[in-house]
Amino acid sequence: VQLQASGGGFVQAGGSLRLSCAASGRTFSSYAMGWFRQAPGEEREFVGAITWSGSSTYYAESVKGRFTISRDNAKNTVYLDLNNLKLEDTAVYYCAGRRGGLVTIRGGYEYWGQGTQVTVSS
Repeated sequence: VQLQASGGGFVQAGGSLRLSCAASGRTFSSYAMGWFRQAPGEEREFVGAITWSGSSTYYAESVKGRFTISRDNAKNTVYLDLNNLKLEDTAVYYCAGRRGGLVTIRGGYEYWGQGTQVTVSS
């Protein structure tokens, strides 16, 4: 599975963005998908994840209520809607995929996209 993240950009605090992660391969619909982010000088951290069916999601406390993950298996795409963005949301955002259930740890994911930059300004 190859993953391609897109949709990043510059946005003012309080604004919104939608990130997309397009996957190649016919087995995408059987993969749990996660989003992570990495700010300069920081470790890559978990943002949220969604099960293969889309029936369950899980979010980091820092983004809960502001970010939403969804997926369209017919389009082999997973989305991350970022709302009410804060300065501290500035980071490179990565999508990741794994066979099996939803997990929150970076090492639990087998496949990674290249990342897309989100910059929030005041």
